[in-house]
Amino acid sequence: MTVSEEAQLHLVKAREFLEAAEASRDRKLYNAATSDAIISAINSKDAICLALTGRTNKSDNHADAVPELKRAGPAGADLSPTLNRLLKLKTKSQYAPLSVAPSSANKAVEWARSEYSQVPEMSLPAAETHIKARSLILIEVTIGSLLSARNP
Repeated sequence: MTVSEEAQLHLVKAREFLEAAEASRDRKLYNAATSDAIISAINSKDAICLALTGRTNKSDNHADAVPELKRAGPAGADLSPTLNRLLKLKTKSQYAPLSVAPSSANKAVEWARSEYSQVPEMSLPAAETHIKARSLILIEVTIGSLLSARNP
């Protein structure tokens, strides 16, 4: 699977969870809306990182996603505070006994939409070019090292 294909798959998931978040919010299922918004944003983060850097990290600790998005470049850095705000609602929406307030659920869905809406603006095929360029640099460095070792 190519990097851009993987990014597209994350984008499809992001859209699916965003639509579920909107439907849950409309049905006044605020915990489900918030939880789905968070999952949408995490998939958007994966697509963004793949588009900008050619890779994304998978971690059981979702808080790791924020610095990863920041490191992806200016566009990722601009979106990282939004992802951070969403992740702060994760425990309350999924595990805590108290429910997410309707206003927080509405914000979560809007934040997820904001993250998702940034992905199509990024050139996903550019990720393929980035990977190829990085691979060529690694090959050149390796060849240079081998030649240096042969001719001290």
